[in-house]
Amino acid sequence: MVSVQDAFSILKNSLPEYKEVQYTLLQARNHVLSQAINSPVNMPPFRQSAMDGFALCLHDTLEYDIIGEIKAGDTHQMTLLPGQAIKIFTGAAVPDSAQAVIQIEKTSVKEGIMYLHEQPKSGVNVRPIGEQISEGGLALEKGTMLNAAAIGFLAGLGFTSVMVYKKPSIGIVITGNELIKPGNTLEYGKVYESNAIMLQSALNDAYFDAITLYEVNDDFENTKNKLHDALSDNDVVLVSGGISVGDYDFVARALKELEVETLFYKVNQKPGKPLFAGKLQDKIIFALPGNPAACLTCFYVYVLPTLSILSGKAIHYNQSKKISLAHDYSVSNTRSQFLKASIVNDEATVLSHQNSSMLNTFSVANALLYLSEGEYELEKGAKVDIYHI
Repeated sequence: MVSVQDAFSILKNSLPEYKEVQYTLLQARNHVLSQAINSPVNMPPFRQSAMDGFALCLHDTLEYDIIGEIKAGDTHQMTLLPGQAIKIFTGAAVPDSAQAVIQIEKTSVKEGIMYLHEQPKSGVNVRPIGEQISEGGLALEKGTMLNAAAIGFLAGLGFTSVMVYKKPSIGIVITGNELIKPGNTLEYGKVYESNAIMLQSALNDAYFDAITLYEVNDDFENTKNKLHDALSDNDVVLVSGGISVGDYDFVARALKELEVETLFYKVNQKPGKPLFAGKLQDKIIFALPGNPAACLTCFYVYVLPTLSILSGKAIHYNQSKKISLAHDYSVSNTRSQFLKASIVNDEATVLSHQNSSMLNTFSVANALLYLSEGEYELEKGAKVDIYHI
């Protein structure tokens, strides 16, 4: 059995190399750039009007002759003489001979003559060439997470595809003869299966979508075959249940026959002690506890950081932060604890129903509170480690 910190260290030193892929901009959303991107153009590529109004070739009076108009997208170029103005629209190209753009509401027009309410300063309401970024300048750094704004920014620079880190494909293997699908009649001795949809939902929340579900009967050959399929088809495999040492828990034996290397088995924590982590070539496998709350705890603490790191995110395993405890709390445990907690106004409250099988308070928790093993008292206001979920 390993400690929580040892488990973090083992995983960190066992991860395979990142994979890169070229995606269209839309496909690349919520992926991490694997290469820095330099701008191929100036943005804007021409002097651009920031307002609807009039482009002016400045002179000493407040009267200007209107000689035409320029709409956004017009490609013709016009030359103004001092005292001349062109009606112009937001985003349109400002002629090189114009020094300023005056808002339309600051003007009066009568019989082709424009009258200014005030004399504008040179350069006002004109976006200079390369104001946002110059040609060759760094647009986005390697390691940038591509959100909607980043996708729009790249499209505005003319890109249609980029190189990103490929997110892992994930197989979820569900074991247990006691499980039946929701919607069926609940027979005596059976429970509704919830871990599959719970894990899928948690993965989707973190923008992992390449997920395949494998259902296994508590039979050795079936377990082995489904695990083989999952490992062949996916980068990361999550097994729910079957890793304990009961007569009908076949996962450990099947993994051994499939020559999966054991990274660790059992962590000195509660809940989630029977956690298994293994590796087969460049594939990572987690055998998670079958109890739902223990399963989800291990997912947030170990699985999600692994998936995030493999996706190119610059994070580490121990994502805990210090926060004040909202109440007194007594600790008496031979194992480290991850307790479902609620963070309100920067204070942590330990929730009820901490049993490894219970999800009711997990559903309203927004953090896991970590406590080391031992017997000690924590007073209200004490600083504790929390993992946001």
